[in-house]
Amino acid sequence: MKTVLSVASEVAPLIKTGGLADVTGALPGAMRPEGWRLVTLLPGYPAVMKALKSPRVVRRERACFGGGAQVLAGRAAGLDLLVLDAPHLYERAGSIYLGPDGKDWPDNAERFAALSWVAARLAAEGFEDVKPQVLHAHDWQGGLAPVYLGAMKGGRDVGTLLTVHNIAFHGLAPASKLAALKLPKDGFTPDGFEYWGKISALKGGLIAADRISTVSPTYARELMTPEFGMGLDGVLRQRAGDLTGILNGIDEDLWNPAADPEIVPYRTPAGKAKNRRALLREFGLEDGAGPLCVVVSRLTEQKGLDLLLGALDVLAARGGRLALLGSGSPDLETAWREAAARLPGVAVRIGYDEALAHRMMGGADAILVPSRFEPCGLTQLYGLRYGAVPLVADTGGLADTVIDANAAAMAMGVATGVKFAPVEADPLRFALSRLCDLHADRKTFTTLQRNAMKQPVGWAASAPQYAALYDRIGGRV
Repeated sequence: MKTVLSVASEVAPLIKTGGLADVTGALPGAMRPEGWRLVTLLPGYPAVMKALKSPRVVRRERACFGGGAQVLAGRAAGLDLLVLDAPHLYERAGSIYLGPDGKDWPDNAERFAALSWVAARLAAEGFEDVKPQVLHAHDWQGGLAPVYLGAMKGGRDVGTLLTVHNIAFHGLAPASKLAALKLPKDGFTPDGFEYWGKISALKGGLIAADRISTVSPTYARELMTPEFGMGLDGVLRQRAGDLTGILNGIDEDLWNPAADPEIVPYRTPAGKAKNRRALLREFGLEDGAGPLCVVVSRLTEQKGLDLLLGALDVLAARGGRLALLGSGSPDLETAWREAAARLPGVAVRIGYDEALAHRMMGGADAILVPSRFEPCGLTQLYGLRYGAVPLVADTGGLADTVIDANAAAMAMGVATGVKFAPVEADPLRFALSRLCDLHADRKTFTTLQRNAMKQPVGWAASAPQYAALYDRIGGRV
């Protein structure tokens, strides 16, 4: 079986802050039937070290960006892992990216350069008699791996892929850290990893990787525009021939309404009724004439949740209810708490609870995802799977996974949700009104839910696309 060394900063279910972890955690299982074994390198955070089963030392690094380190091989949560055990970089309480003050750890550049450096060494030299055919780096945290690999002996025998999950984060560092990050001075140019006088780990990967992928076809096109490219659209236009958009999937065993231990299992929309009542009770909401909507999201402007605050009156006027689970911007957390105190049909839980997220999908009539941009999005896929009709902005992966309930789609019997564009307050308000109209016609809404539950949301279509990409990249060996 051919091998991919995947390097990522988080992997579900071991360590997770967002959708990146869900994808890196699910992809190994999806790729095995395609003939590719994925071994994942990730940092030795306390939770990862605790979960690692029967670890074996496969490499030692005496000078690893500020201290000694070792690479451990083992398994956890069904995954083949390599773990960079570097306590000076990763043995910290709290967030994996943020310090106690809520700001980035000041040495994040070194922490993830170390991860990328070790990934390149393992790819170039192999590990436990394994020589990977492909090094697959994820986002800026793995962005420097293709840069390092290209300068190593044996590195050109390994193909490289960089997947952009969210281009908003570049992994910037001051130019003064060139030596500390083991980066060549001749790469610090506009044609290399230099970005407005700083080091950009993401740009370095975009330039150095053999191929680039992102997590939906629409987002791949959007990335090449100034509106969505976050300053790197020119680089991506230059590499348009090497850029591929492949939709994410979800773990259909983990997210399965017919066998979910957090809910009363069901296979048809009618089976949601008990879960709906339970969700209303859990959030302390009284039922109303309108849809029971949920939001499971980071609370950021990217997610459009400031716009949703201004549209709640539309939902309230139609007897709708909204349960929100999320955390993020302190200002938005405060604003949503205030909305819940003001409006009896709105309830808010600040934080994240995976089990509660399952119960919310199981009980909701609809899930709201009004993102200003969304590379792929997973919550709308969970909503489809559980018959929670998605209301989404017409952008990125949301555009690729939800079929709007317009007249043509309804007539053809293929509609699965509601889309709106542009991502502004008035179109969102109109979309909420449309959702309420659809919900008022029980037969129509049940059809939407049934269509949603039949929509493919797993890896069956995407895994062969990744396999074909790996084959092209790894074929150079």
